[in-house]
Amino acid sequence: MTRIFSSLVLFIALGFSAACQHSVPATENSKQKAINTTIPVNDFEKQIKEKKDIQIVDVRTPDEFKGGHLKNAFNIDYRNAEFTSQVDALDKSKPTYVYCLSGGRSASAASQMGKMGFIEVYNMEGGMLKWNAAGKAVENPAASNNTPGMSMIEFNKLLSGDKYILVDFNAPWCAPCMKMLPELEALVAEKKDKLSLVKIDADKNKNLMKEKGINGIPHLELYKGGQLIWKHDGYISRNQLLLETKL
Repeated sequence: MTRIFSSLVLFIALGFSAACQHSVPATENSKQKAINTTIPVNDFEKQIKEKKDIQIVDVRTPDEFKGGHLKNAFNIDYRNAEFTSQVDALDKSKPTYVYCLSGGRSASAASQMGKMGFIEVYNMEGGMLKWNAAGKAVENPAASNNTPGMSMIEFNKLLSGDKYILVDFNAPWCAPCMKMLPELEALVAEKKDKLSLVKIDADKNKNLMKEKGINGIPHLELYKGGQLIWKHDGYISRNQLLLETKL
């Protein structure tokens, strides 16, 4: 009898437990997770053309935006103090596509937007540098043509002479560029008899960047007698530079 009673109690308990499980509301873990991902230029272009009801955010400065931008893009400067409040006014439920010049600022912006509750955020890998290098469409390109910057002919003229020429493609907003610049200047000062430094602002020389196929900064090139003998993408320490170039 005791055994029958125990089995009955167990059966009722299991039934009650199952009923409770079915009545539990969906937890946060079962909801759709936010997407924050970096995608190649071609995928970025395909998605903004094919998807409906999206938001495109250009997080560069207003001057950069005026020089050429993607169609239907909003300009919200990532480094502006009002960035958070301006982004917060966007629709967080819509797929949002973010880009900058080389991908650094937009990656940071996308990460911040994900924390703010945006459901889908896509960052364009390589930014406008890769977009332009691929020859893709840009709105308001006439503005950028007003300041074409250095031509390839002018660039090549800088490379003449017997010294080694270290060319640094950079931008004032690029943190790795600004971190590396003092090290480059100190190195050139130490080896001034054999080495000189040429600094080129990527924002002011977009045509040159495109013609040379440079799609990221910092970008270094070392020349001797007008011939390219070494190049490097991204930050590099002084010691590593010396080791690779044998200067």
